[in-house]
Amino acid sequence: MREKLKNVKQTAQQAITEARDIESLKELQVKFLGRKGEITGVLRGLKDLPGNQRAEVGKAANLLKNELEIMVEEKLAQFNQLELERRLQKEQIDVTLPGRPLNAGRRHPLNLIMNEVKEIFTGMGFEVAEGPEVELDYYNFEALNVPPEHPARDMQDSFYITDQQLLRTHTSPVQVRTMEKKRPHLPVRIIVPGKVYRRDDDATHSPMFHQVEGLVLDHHITFADLRGTLAEFAHGVFGDQLEVRFRPSFFPFTEPSAEMDISCVMCGGTGCRVCSHTGWLEILGAGMVHPRVLAVSGYDPEEVTGFAFGMGIERITMLKYEVNDLRMFFENDLRFLEQF
Repeated sequence: MREKLKNVKQTAQQAITEARDIESLKELQVKFLGRKGEITGVLRGLKDLPGNQRAEVGKAANLLKNELEIMVEEKLAQFNQLELERRLQKEQIDVTLPGRPLNAGRRHPLNLIMNEVKEIFTGMGFEVAEGPEVELDYYNFEALNVPPEHPARDMQDSFYITDQQLLRTHTSPVQVRTMEKKRPHLPVRIIVPGKVYRRDDDATHSPMFHQVEGLVLDHHITFADLRGTLAEFAHGVFGDQLEVRFRPSFFPFTEPSAEMDISCVMCGGTGCRVCSHTGWLEILGAGMVHPRVLAVSGYDPEEVTGFAFGMGIERITMLKYEVNDLRMFFENDLRFLEQF
């Protein structure tokens, strides 16, 4: 039995020392120290030894067991340390290497133009006003001199929620709400940027788009004030070399009404496909506030005059950045958006 322990000791020590990985070490641990291992076999055979040898062999077997357990633990610690070093080596960061570039965010082109429009008008003394996108029929139509039989109320043009509620088709309702809130105080100078909704969807129209309405009220406001204000705006967006003209038009809430044209930003007014070879591009509608709209909102049209205007931000953006398809603003294609 003593000779067997000696052989087990030599074999186990050599095997543990030469183990190459954790898996083989665990196999050796089971082979020599497990419940059915060789050391356990020696301990179970003590009952067959004479009494004077049993204590001696049992002591030697337990000492060997403790010795091998220590060797296994030390070897396992070595493997764990090597594994840790390999992992750290693999995961190490060279702080001297240049950083990885991060793609910077961009403002959406519509937001760029919206902010530019706000900056131009606030620089002229206008305030920014806001209102609900789900609007009452009264503010969206009636208070703006649009009677029930007017074509603008066609269900094909507007998104109705109930008989008296709809998604606003323009931001002009905020003008009426502002006049009601501020009356009888003057002057009133506001712009109303925001989303509006109509039943359109093609290369030049979207069911949701952005508008900026403007309103000025005071004593002795004339069409000359309207023209000067809008000319200043157009020059601020497109440059001082731009030419401006006004053409008679019709809107239910202004009288007289006009559409403002600018010289074509593509050809400089010489004529091209974009301007249909006229040299002019229409960008907004405007006019003097209709006396009936003033009266409905609580102002005396004999004492107070004013002008209003409205423009589509998408159209201004398309002209300034030479975008030929409105849908590009809503497709979120990074190849397009990263250009701004």
